[in-house]
Amino acid sequence: MFDILHQFDDFLVITKHPNVSVHKDDGDTMLLEEIAKVTHDEQLYLVHRLDKMTSGILLLARNKQAARELSNLFANRNIEKYYVAIGSKKPKKKQGLVSGDMERSRRSSWKLNSSNNNPAITQFFSVAGEVGERIFLCKPYTGKTHQIRVALKSVGSAIVGDPIYNASSNSDRGYLHAFAIRFEYQQQIFSFKSVPNFGEKWQSTEMLQALQQWNVPWDLSWPKMK
Repeated sequence: MFDILHQFDDFLVITKHPNVSVHKDDGDTMLLEEIAKVTHDEQLYLVHRLDKMTSGILLLARNKQAARELSNLFANRNIEKYYVAIGSKKPKKKQGLVSGDMERSRRSSWKLNSSNNNPAITQFFSVAGEVGERIFLCKPYTGKTHQIRVALKSVGSAIVGDPIYNASSNSDRGYLHAFAIRFEYQQQIFSFKSVPNFGEKWQSTEMLQALQQWNVPWDLSWPKMK
C-alpha cells in the first residue's frame, strides 16, 4: 500500500503504491489511517493528492500548522513536481508545453480545451521507449485533476494502462509515477525522489536509461515559463 521514505517532525514523505486511493472510497482502507498506525501519529493531513492509478511521492503533514504551510506552497505553485509516464504511441511532439482549460467530459474523464482562462500547464521531455511507446518526464505547473493523463492524451500518446484515457490498453497498471519533488520549507530546501518499481515496464532498458538521464530533474534545461 505504501513505503515510508522519510520522516520529519512536521511531515512524512511516502511512496504510494499504484491502485491505492488516498480517500476511503469503494470500500478501500483509508491510507492515512494505515500510515498513522505505523508512524504512531494521532492524525495526518493530506496537502496534495495522487490519482488512485498513480504511484509515487506523497507528502503528509503531521500537524495543522504544517498542513497550512505545505498546502499554501502547493496552492501558490512553490513546489516543483516531476512525474514519469509511459505513453502508448509516438507523440505529436517530443517535448514542449501543453496548456489549456480543462472541463468535465464523459463519466470520470476530463478534456483539454484550446482556451486559456485558467489553464492546466504541463512541460515535458520524452525519449523512445519499448517498441511503439514513449517515455515522458512531465513537470506540471498546476495541479488539476487528471492533468498529466489528459495532457499526454492530447499530444497523441495516452498513458499505457490508463483505464479512463486509454481503455483499449491492456497492462499490469497505469504507467504514471510521481518521481520527484522539491520545495523550500521553513528556510530549508527539501528534495526527494522515488524510483518507480511497481510494474514490469519500469524495468525496461529504455526506462532505466531514461531515469539515469533524468536523475536530477530540477537541473535539466527546462524552458523558462513566460
